[in-house]
Amino acid sequence: MVQMVKAVVLDRLWARMNERGDFPMLSQSLRTTVAAMSNDEYDINALVQVVLSDFALTQKVLRLANSAMYIAFGGNITTVTRALMVLGMDAVGHLVVGLKIVDHFHHSAPRRIDAKLELNRTMLSGCVARRLTEHGDMRAGEEAVVCTLMRQVGKLLVVFYFEAEWDRIRLACERGASENDACTEVLGVTFDELGHEAAVRWRLPTTICEVMSDEEPPAGDARQTHWLRAITNYSSDIAQVLTAPGLADEAREARMTEVANQYCRTLGTEADVLVQMSLAIAQEEAEDGVMREILELRADADAIARAAMPPEARIAAGVNDLRALPADSPVSAALTLANETVLAGLGFARTIVFVRVGTNVFEAQRGFGPGVAEAASTLRFSAAFQPDVFHLAIANSVGIFIENARDPKMITRLPDWYRAAFDDTRAFVLLPVATPEEQPFALLYGDWLTTQEQRRISPTEMNALNALAAELARFFAHSSADVV
Repeated sequence: MVQMVKAVVLDRLWARMNERGDFPMLSQSLRTTVAAMSNDEYDINALVQVVLSDFALTQKVLRLANSAMYIAFGGNITTVTRALMVLGMDAVGHLVVGLKIVDHFHHSAPRRIDAKLELNRTMLSGCVARRLTEHGDMRAGEEAVVCTLMRQVGKLLVVFYFEAEWDRIRLACERGASENDACTEVLGVTFDELGHEAAVRWRLPTTICEVMSDEEPPAGDARQTHWLRAITNYSSDIAQVLTAPGLADEAREARMTEVANQYCRTLGTEADVLVQMSLAIAQEEAEDGVMREILELRADADAIARAAMPPEARIAAGVNDLRALPADSPVSAALTLANETVLAGLGFARTIVFVRVGTNVFEAQRGFGPGVAEAASTLRFSAAFQPDVFHLAIANSVGIFIENARDPKMITRLPDWYRAAFDDTRAFVLLPVATPEEQPFALLYGDWLTTQEQRRISPTEMNALNALAAELARFFAHSSADVV
């Protein structure tokens, strides 16, 4: 029975991830990295390409190769290929995997304050693991950091993809339940079980999967696995203590001492040394790092209360987020933000961004919700006039709301490609994205399904949506590049 419940929850999770378009890209990136780490013939060329595909990752690898730790190799390393030779394939591979995991959640994170807090807490645990291992074998150190990050992935997956369930888990924790107990009560599985399953499905190295499992490791690997588990558990527990709200300094240090005493023998370090090291990390991060951001997030009462705002206020908050982006930001980033704002602001089942490609065609390039990924290749229409609601929308200066998409008269105004893709729509909105002097650059779409409660879009909500579309238009005005 337990296995059946677990399978159902995991299937729901992977389906949700696929709907939002994040999981396939992440899994492919991780598979490429792991293949490069494990194939002696293919490795260096493949891993060089993975590193070069990400500017920030390229800089990190080059900085590490030129650090004081590797000065004996001559310094002044300017190519990724040479950096890989100096650092070693395994070390760079684990570095890539760790950064790809964190990068994935940065880009897929909903604009929720508790999601950002959990992501920063995860990054803080990685800082602790890195400090614990910085003077030892680099390969083992990178493994420890990746294992620590992965230890938190189960929770992050719930926060980002099971929002309603996460709220129930959080409330249970506030009433005194442990996180894993609360997760089991709500979902039937623990955070750790979800994280381990993700590691297996992402085909991460066997060592990482073993560290995340409760099973006894193979005899030959037992010592290393137990050490990695100790690093992972200690780093995760310390991050929790450092970020626990409302603790006095003395109480916080007392809890840290308890954690240090639990793991000091396995880690081979005195408990008081562990505590002082952890306090030093907290101080450094408070000055300019994740601890500082955690404190700022908690102090931002308006952001924390955003979830309780009426729809028009949540959309207005998304407009402010768009305004905060520089005008030369990638159009893709602005589109993703706008899409999430429309989805969350009105509780739509699906949202899609249709982007004008060339002069004659609008095609779907961003979308969330059931059926969107499967129908993506068919979601396109000509800009040439047709007597349907989509052409009415792109000829309009403001959004239009279709309250009853099932009305026989309205069905005749829906294009064939749309009816073939979505026959379960109750109501939908179309928002043209254009500057006053230009033809539309894009069209935002959001809908409610027949399985959802009937509702309307109020005038104030429509005004907020139109403001969002107008703000989004400036990113197209500053960019002629295709959006993918």
